[in-house]
This record gives sequence, structure tokens and C-alpha cells, in this order.
Amino acid sequence: MPRSTNSVASRARRKKIIKQAKGFFGRRKNVWTVAKNAVDKAMLYAYRDRKTKKRNFRALWIARINAGARINGMSYSQFIGKVKSNKIELNRKVLADLAMNHPDAFKAVVDKIK
Repeated sequence: MPRSTNSVASRARRKKIIKQAKGFFGRRKNVWTVAKNAVDKAMLYAYRDRKTKKRNFRALWIARINAGARINGMSYSQFIGKVKSNKIELNRKVLADLAMNHPDAFKAVVDKIK
């Protein structure tokens, strides 16, 4: 009996990878072997950098809160310690937004905890 290959499934699998490689440069977008490697690498980076993005944003928020706190005469660690001890339920993202875009509101938070 002759060997039969499921070319429909093979073609669909390849089309899926080529579709994911849309927008890549050069042969990475349309040559199967090159596109497959490029998409695999891209997926690895996407997975890794979803974690890295969280890390980077937290560091950014801390830097902004620190700048706002120092303008009002406190260090970051003192500020966060007093925020926690006074049971103020604002996370770093909100505090950073206040420090950057609404300095009067941030000053009110600082005055409340002093």
C-alpha cells in the first residue's frame, strides 16, 4: 500500500507559521524554514518579555514615587513604610501617577502620613 501524506494538515501548519511571520523582514516572512525559526524565537522573546515588562514598570513607578517623595522631604522607603502603616490602600502604579501628573494630590497623601 502506498504511503499517504496528509498534505492538507501540513499546508495548514505551514500557513499558520507564515501568517505569524507577517511583517518580518526579508526571507523571514515567506520562506518556511527561515520563518519557522524566526517565529519560534519571536514567541520566546514575547513570553520572556511579558515578565520583564512587569519588572520594568515597577522600577519606573518606584523611581517616580521616590522623586515625588523627595520633593516633599521624604525618602522612598520612609514614604512607603508610612503609607503601609497608615493603611492607605494605594498601589505603586496609582502613587506614581499621582506623583507625576497630580503633584497636589500626592502632596496631600504625604501630608496625611506625616
